[in-house]
Amino acid sequence: MQQKPVSPAPSSCCIGGSGRSAPASEEQEDLQPLGHFTDTKGMVTIPAGPFLMGSDEPDRFAEDGEGPVREVHLSEFLIDATAVTVAQFKKFVTETGYRTDAEREGWSYVFHALVGRQAQACVRAAVLPESPWWLAVEGACWHAPEGPGSNTSLRDTHPVVHVSWSDAAAYARWAGKRLPTEAEWEKAARGGLVQASYPWGDALKPQGQFRCNTWQGRFPSINTGEDGYVATCPVDAFDPNGYGLYNMAGNVWEWCADWWSSDWHVQANPLTRSNPSGPSNGSDKVIRGGSYLCHASYCNRYRVAARSATGVTSSTGHMGFRCVAGVS
Repeated sequence: MQQKPVSPAPSSCCIGGSGRSAPASEEQEDLQPLGHFTDTKGMVTIPAGPFLMGSDEPDRFAEDGEGPVREVHLSEFLIDATAVTVAQFKKFVTETGYRTDAEREGWSYVFHALVGRQAQACVRAAVLPESPWWLAVEGACWHAPEGPGSNTSLRDTHPVVHVSWSDAAAYARWAGKRLPTEAEWEKAARGGLVQASYPWGDALKPQGQFRCNTWQGRFPSINTGEDGYVATCPVDAFDPNGYGLYNMAGNVWEWCADWWSSDWHVQANPLTRSNPSGPSNGSDKVIRGGSYLCHASYCNRYRVAARSATGVTSSTGHMGFRCVAGVS
């Protein structure tokens, strides 16, 4: 197999960017909803009103721009109770013929420990110096999450992965929905709690019980799977938060609509305090929630206020999404 160079990509926490700098193709950007009405089944109403966004916790990453804590006002909206599943994404692909960025480019990033024997021959030579645990695997995509030899036959209820921001936005348009703003995502994730570290409170394991799917062991070499999973788990695993939303911490990172900035929200103006939608342009999109690869020894970005970002065409085995809609 001919080895193609992989360009450097942003590395944040346990994220491997795809190294793709080109925008999604025009033909896919123009994808329109196919007469779909917004199906609100499985969506939860988040009430209008203010909430305290951000964090001033001492263990935050200052460069991420989590702080300062500020009061943000949002209108009422609906949000999916779970991340979009493999089965849901499969229906979208079947009805539209859509091909993801990973499929069109022919590769995506897979965590090293998940690459099977058959896929080993399809690993590109180049690695990311900042995160060598990510392997660029030819053929890895949403329906072959670990590359050749893998499939999703037993993962219909797991979150779809290897979807770029462009892919997620295309699905949302088809479904008559949209991707959440970062503020909407955080308010929903908090579940009505005020400034708690996690969607369920301040203790990561209340009464010793696992409440999310994150790395157990020593990252990136040993994952004991003590929480029941070493990769993705079903989208409704673990208890929901106070709003009835599942897996707002861990499992997969979730795309938001906003362009990334570490300081846009610091500005004291109405744009950053009332239904904020982020800066008007940028190079990376915000991702939230952490994933099954997050561990306190390396990355504690599974906290509610934690934030990170990567490029719009990036795809990995630990990034997914959920959708929102307005209230009619």
